[in-house]
Amino acid sequence: MGQALTPTALVVEDDLMQRALVSMLLEESDMRVVQCESAEAALAVLDQIGSRLAMIFTDVELAGDMDGIEFAHQARERFPELRIVVTSGAPRVRRLPDGTKFMAKPWVPLDVLREAQHALRH
Repeated sequence: MGQALTPTALVVEDDLMQRALVSMLLEESDMRVVQCESAEAALAVLDQIGSRLAMIFTDVELAGDMDGIEFAHQARERFPELRIVVTSGAPRVRRLPDGTKFMAKPWVPLDVLREAQHALRH
């Protein structure tokens, strides 16, 4: 009998402190975390381990040419059942993919933990 794979979350955030905080919270929820600062790097992760991801947590503003909303659309196309959370300090002006959760900054850690628990249940 093989050991169950640890659920993995992908955190895409260009701010190091925010990325570290979200990663710590998700690790507290017994998730393995992969961190990226750009959507381009996150797409490479999707190509490698997308089918093993439990959730994606992405900011709208990212390093690189692609923003978090475009990344969320591409992730949703590839993995329709994946839990995706998009966060931003600015008001949301563009449509998110169906089923994507928007979390306004500043969010509270409990909200991130709730999203992790939701992802782990599904």
